[in-house]
Amino acid sequence: MARPVTLFTGQWADLPLAELAVKARMWGFDGLELACSSEHFDERRVLTQDGYIEERKALLDKQNLKTYAIGAHLIGQAVCDPIDARHKGILPADVWGDGEPEGVRKRAAERMKDIARAAAKFGVKQINGFTGSSIWHLLYSFPPNDFSVIEQGYEDFATRWNPIIDVFDQEGVKFGLEVHPTEIAYDFVTTRKALNAINNRPGFGINFDPSHFSHQFLDSAAFVEEFAERIYHVHVKDSKRRLNGRRSILASHLNFGEAERGWDFVSPGHGDVDFEALIRTLNRIGYQGPLSIEWEDSGMDREWGAQDAIAFVHRTDFAPSNVAFDAAFSKK
Repeated sequence: MARPVTLFTGQWADLPLAELAVKARMWGFDGLELACSSEHFDERRVLTQDGYIEERKALLDKQNLKTYAIGAHLIGQAVCDPIDARHKGILPADVWGDGEPEGVRKRAAERMKDIARAAAKFGVKQINGFTGSSIWHLLYSFPPNDFSVIEQGYEDFATRWNPIIDVFDQEGVKFGLEVHPTEIAYDFVTTRKALNAINNRPGFGINFDPSHFSHQFLDSAAFVEEFAERIYHVHVKDSKRRLNGRRSILASHLNFGEAERGWDFVSPGHGDVDFEALIRTLNRIGYQGPLSIEWEDSGMDREWGAQDAIAFVHRTDFAPSNVAFDAAFSKK
């Protein structure tokens, strides 16, 4: 049985959900991964406004779309980050407040708890997002790092996220970190360290997105195999390396889509991710959750791209075999 294919609405936040839902159904999607802090899924209205849940669900039901997950990336980012002016552009005004960093982090943490409560009330068991990181800026280790500070970063993550996951556990929902540069976990080693920091508690897992591995030259299928029990949700996104001896893998402080970048996000199937290997591994570990297209490509019209992406997933996702290919040769 094919896995459901959904569309993450974060990159479509400029469209009302009613309009996007019609498009998504027309394009053939089975559901939507609703982004928080937008008109698509407002956790405050879920918790306080009579009729809001029924209105959202009726809108989705009309298009025969299901909600398999909620995306809480932007608010989650602020829980552990060193807060600066950039965060004001991605956070709700009441989370930003006066911009004092520790106040922002605490308000973001409380909002993440409310998102767990709202998701449970909405009937959704999976929330995906970011954690932020107090130590990402220490990546290059010059001036030389005091590596005790790195360990303190994981302690800070655990201190801030354990109370959030306590609420997730109480509400019967799970969090999936999108392992990603700028987060507390961005590769194999740091994912192990992050999971260990919170004692491998089941409420904290992974929203796996292979696009963040390609330009790190990491093996997506190997990651899924190693962390099989923590793969709670999967994003379908692609990344293309364009290294030619003059372009940097560090992206040269250039914006997405600029010609001199050494890599860029591209529509699924147009980059370097080995999706066949990934699908085979997802089959091997028994993952039956949604494949959620997070569409990002600065060089392609997004509506054309969304349709191209779902077509790619439909022809790439295949069910595992329950018999050996040579079983037909065997004599009874």
